Amino acid sequence: MPTSPIPSRMAIRGHPLHPAMVHFPVAALIGLIATDLAFLLTADTFWARASLWLAGVGALGGVLAGIVGMLDLLSVRQIRRLVSGWSHGLLAIMLLSLASLNWLLRLQDPVSAIFPWGLYLSVLSGLLIAVTGYLGGQLVYEYAVGVDIEGAQNRDTRP
Repeated sequence: MPTSPIPSRMAIRGHPLHPAMVHFPVAALIGLIATDLAFLLTADTFWARASLWLAGVGALGGVLAGIVGMLDLLSVRQIRRLVSGWSHGLLAIMLLSLASLNWLLRLQDPVSAIFPWGLYLSVLSGLLIAVTGYLGGQLVYEYAVGVDIEGAQNRDTRP
């Protein structure tokens, strides 16, 4: 761990926004794999509609979280110097491109879009989430990006 944490500029009272915002799109895109498989196993159109919504939430929510993360990357010099930061950002752009394509393919006909391309894009997105998330975790746990050590110590010592 570095000697000093790297503060996030996109934060509210020391709480970085990007890590807080990625949970919903990640959950939606992981859930998308499950709903695609559920549709293939049951042929129930409910699962195709659920997949459409999860793809949209994952893509749009990911874009919002990505904008916040990009602003941090571009506005904080210490983050810009990290290969992990750029790698995380580039993989996130690839992931969001796949997620957006997956959602757009489903808009006209959610049922016929699932197999084979929808499922393929969902699984590929899931794999990219794993790698991108690993790099994001590396930024936090190895480089202390967005970690407010002083604020945490002050909160721990309050009566």
